[in-house]
Amino acid sequence: MKPHILPAIRSTKDLEKLLKTDYETCVLLDTHIGHLNGIMKLIGQYQLKPFMHIDLIKGMSHDEYACEYIIQTYRPRGIVSTKTKVIKKAKALGVVTIFRVFIIDSHALERSIELIQRIEPDYVEVLPGIADKVIQEIHQKTGTPVIAGGLINTPEEIDRAMKSGAAYITTSDKSLW
Repeated sequence: MKPHILPAIRSTKDLEKLLKTDYETCVLLDTHIGHLNGIMKLIGQYQLKPFMHIDLIKGMSHDEYACEYIIQTYRPRGIVSTKTKVIKKAKALGVVTIFRVFIIDSHALERSIELIQRIEPDYVEVLPGIADKVIQEIHQKTGTPVIAGGLINTPEEIDRAMKSGAAYITTSDKSLW
């Protein structure tokens, strides 16, 4: 098993492949509210504990009320969101939180560091995950473990992100699972 990889599930085919591995957790992306119950039942049969990306559940509001519903109904290991209110609600409900940030320039970096320090998520997911310098700076300035995600397609990119201080890597590239 590769403990530093969090498989990112975008489709039924991704889920089918995951169920043939020995991973214990994953990140559910691009889910449709109508399929969520079936997906969660299947995941439960395999004793997987998923992180659910609230912002990417189609057909559901992306707010703290949706977060509360998801946590109470499906009991995921944790919640992923770009929204501070959602992260605060998930923390209050006792699940692991992953605050996802997109770093496109120095202003976005500064603003993200401020938000991370204010809401204190369990993890911060930095996109793009190939931004080695940003991973290191966010971890050093906030003390929050970093998850590198986005645009990671090779073992070398995984190694660079890990050497820069990433605790985990999220990737939907099944060849890296």
